[in-house]
Amino acid sequence: MQTISSIDLAIIAIYIVGTTAFGAWFVKRSGDMKGFTLAGKMIPGWAIGLSLMATYLSSISFLANPGKSYASDWRPFVFSLTLPIAIWIAAKWFIPLYRNHVQTTAYEYLENRFSLWARLYMGVAYVLLQVGRFAVVLYLTALALAALLGVDIKALILALGALTIIYTLLGGFAAVIWTDVVQSVVLFFGGLLCLFLLISNMDGGFEQLSAVANREHKFDLGSMDFDLVIQGFWVIFIFGIVENLKNFSVDQNYVQRFLSAPSEHEAKKALWLGGLLYIPISALFFMIGTALFVYYLKMPPDDLPTKTDQIFPYFIVHELPTGLVGIVIAGVLAAGMSTLDSSLNSSATVVTIDFYKRVFNADADDAAQLRMIRMATAVIGVLATLVSLVMINAKTALDVWWQISAIFGGGMLGLFLSALLLPKLTSKQAMIATALGVIFVAWASAAKFGVEMDLTFPLHTMMIGVVGTLLIMVSAFVLQLVSYEKD
Repeated sequence: MQTISSIDLAIIAIYIVGTTAFGAWFVKRSGDMKGFTLAGKMIPGWAIGLSLMATYLSSISFLANPGKSYASDWRPFVFSLTLPIAIWIAAKWFIPLYRNHVQTTAYEYLENRFSLWARLYMGVAYVLLQVGRFAVVLYLTALALAALLGVDIKALILALGALTIIYTLLGGFAAVIWTDVVQSVVLFFGGLLCLFLLISNMDGGFEQLSAVANREHKFDLGSMDFDLVIQGFWVIFIFGIVENLKNFSVDQNYVQRFLSAPSEHEAKKALWLGGLLYIPISALFFMIGTALFVYYLKMPPDDLPTKTDQIFPYFIVHELPTGLVGIVIAGVLAAGMSTLDSSLNSSATVVTIDFYKRVFNADADDAAQLRMIRMATAVIGVLATLVSLVMINAKTALDVWWQISAIFGGGMLGLFLSALLLPKLTSKQAMIATALGVIFVAWASAAKFGVEMDLTFPLHTMMIGVVGTLLIMVSAFVLQLVSYEKD
């Protein structure tokens, strides 16, 4: 394997130390709970927007998206195309709701609407979801760096997990936002540089890329038949709408950003900026995967990595000149760390506000809450890092993440939308509907974990969360209707 130069190693080291120090610098702004969780509500909309974009553009986008378009086509890009629909709905209804009805976490609204069980259920589901997200992103980042640096992947997972925990512990939410701003710029220009060099090194340039990609149907968005069994256009489109609505409605990652803006107008501006920026930038990384397919078309498969998620790192270390390798690897690190810090801070916030203060210590003062949130940050970070070690045998990280998201998040959006759209729904009715949805998701997911059953979920895996959401909403509507008719 080609070894990385000392210049590139120096660039990477400077970036790691600089990012950690930059995040830790915000320790002055995280001396109380408002500063640690909402950055004092002093972050401008443009910075929150870039942070939102960076959170979306994690290692899942930086590495898994090129891997998917290299191995197949552009069908995962359909997910990005659903963003404007979800953004419009969130800007019109979700942001005003949270800005006017909650203090810190998204799940305060659910308790006010129903009762404590709804808040705790959403909190548990969210923390599990973030542990899974952290694990997938950390694994992908370490996978890339292992290929690039020739370092053991387990050691990288442990080291990167520790670094993220340290600067998130010290800097709080302000560190999350402002390091995301820096990282969004680094990862975007890193990707743009790679695409430029890929096309420049092709004999026929962009014309060759376009001709070969069209001939091999690499720009296809999946089958347009309305078939919910295969991963075609409509499966991803429906999944994308549900997943993005879930992100903007019940994902503390995003709700915390909406609440940290100084005004509702700034929060909406941040959402539109971050969401719309992600569409062309995600297209950039799908284009990189397509260009890699064309670039390596004539190379014997045995000479290339066996995992498609490693094809982009393989190009970086073997094709880029000295100096540029370090810059692009910094982009890989930026992609990973921009998501890891957000997951840690938001999930620790949920543990502290929705569990510790609400259930176990209602009289906890600001200092006690601050101690708890830092402890939760460390514990969740360590747990997620250990889960990431299990990810080493994953075949395709993007598919794994979508499965995790469907399983743990399957009931969250359904409960939230039922609360919002069914004003006469009672707490008991909502609990029954949610229980039905959770049972369904557990059953539908069981076969994916090797449980042998006579009857299995007949649709594509990505539809599990979609059907679970619809089941909760339909059940809630029916229960409310039956109760209303009895009255």
